[in-house]
Amino acid sequence: MGRTSDAREKIISATQLLIEQRGYSALGVAEICKTAGVPKGSFYYFFESKEALALTVLDEHWAGQYGEWTRVLRGDADPLQRLRQLFEETEASQRAGQQSCGTVSGCLFGNLALELSNQTEAIRRRLQEIFDAQVDMVESVVAEARGRGEVDVADTREAARSVVAQLEGQVLFAKLYNNTSRLSVLWANCLALLGARMPQVAAVEV
Repeated sequence: MGRTSDAREKIISATQLLIEQRGYSALGVAEICKTAGVPKGSFYYFFESKEALALTVLDEHWAGQYGEWTRVLRGDADPLQRLRQLFEETEASQRAGQQSCGTVSGCLFGNLALELSNQTEAIRRRLQEIFDAQVDMVESVVAEARGRGEVDVADTREAARSVVAQLEGQVLFAKLYNNTSRLSVLWANCLALLGARMPQVAAVEV
């Protein structure tokens, strides 16, 4: 039973890696199984189709990301500092990926949204749910910051959507140009979107 469970995880991990490297549409079951190092029969034991596998990959990836976003956005720091930490950890993750494989992998959700949103309805709906959940999480932080008088936004929902959109967009540019320095503007852009001023750095007393 342990070997069976291991095969499932190998298939999921291999599929995510291949999607990040080449996209979803060009992948075949044989290539996925070869990369995973499992027999083809294992694929159909766990997944009825490639689409079902892609949905599982999305769910697994979101479960991990949700945990990270929850840790950061529901932490003890001030609300704007939590957003800044989210951007910094996103940049660090993209840098680590580039150092590992030589290229910026971008966002799995954004990559699949661009590739499949007009082709696969089930994947499109799942991506909508994931991005809506991201907006929910950011909105709670924006609302808290507005309550403290730190941002000037009329609609916290639309403000949060703009923050998520610019995060996703800058990650896309980092992937396109294979340059993680494209992510260095995230914090300044966020402050501008929220009508907040760049916090002053306190002078260090000698």
